[in-house]
Amino acid sequence: MQTWEYLTAPLLVHNTKMILDNFGADGWELVQVVPGPGGGDQLVAYFKRPKG
Repeated sequence: MQTWEYLTAPLLVHNTKMILDNFGADGWELVQVVPGPGGGDQLVAYFKRPKG
């Protein structure tokens, strides 16, 4: 059975592509982006990748 590990990370609007490319290169798949707790331009990205 496939198991997953998860990661949350702040996502800076002015550096989005570089941040996503870096996580993707490490095997993380973007699952969702939601507004951060502070509101405004703050975003939080949720990632997953196969465990093991």
